[in-house]
Amino acid sequence: MEFSIKELASLSGVSTRTLRYYHEVGLLEPARISSSGYRKYDQKQVDLLQQILFYKEMGLKLELIKEIIYSSSFDHLTALKEHHKQLLHEKRRINELIKNVERTIEASEGRIEMTNEERFEGFKNELIKENEKAYGKEIREKYGNETINKSNQKLKQMTEEQYQDHKDVEQELNQLLKEAVQTGDPQGEIAQKVTELHKRWLLFYWHEYNVEAHKQLAQMYVEDERFKAYYDKIADGTAQFLEDAIKKFAKD
Repeated sequence: MEFSIKELASLSGVSTRTLRYYHEVGLLEPARISSSGYRKYDQKQVDLLQQILFYKEMGLKLELIKEIIYSSSFDHLTALKEHHKQLLHEKRRINELIKNVERTIEASEGRIEMTNEERFEGFKNELIKENEKAYGKEIREKYGNETINKSNQKLKQMTEEQYQDHKDVEQELNQLLKEAVQTGDPQGEIAQKVTELHKRWLLFYWHEYNVEAHKQLAQMYVEDERFKAYYDKIADGTAQFLEDAIKKFAKD
């Protein structure tokens, strides 16, 4: 069965303009072009478009999505299973947040008592779960179980004020990183401020600071595609810029 570009747009909810752009950049080429010059898509393109939209929901850039789906090792069924795992994880995350909100409502109505620590417990537990799911294996191999367990325990023991400070620092760091990358100078003044702010952010997790560990972590940001994708969402080249800045300015 073939689909015109309008039919595929209607089926997927993606605009015809976007589909044309995907064709232009080689992300989703039609199965054929008719003698009249119209794009025609078959089931293979429908499946690929579904994958593209899944990866977009995960926050990946189009360039990286293209690399993934056209890799010789890409397997459609394996990718679907991975998406399923991601969606189940998101479902658990939302359920935890719903539970926390419901308890807060009950506390506000005077039906239960709830400490300030309990109000933020769900957020902190979810943060730990997300970190473990995404990077747990690698960072445990690199730093050891004892170090990571201490880090998780420190995060759990954050006060409400510390937790909010952590989120503020994270937001400031990402904004400053974006500005720093635009300068193109990982040895400049803004890059130095980024390194200092990144160190401050790490100390919300780390039991103690270690300059060599900081540099090793920065190297992982570039070498591990998941870390790289996270930082490069801020701006292209952010992961590499951060590594260069940390290698230059990180100190005890």
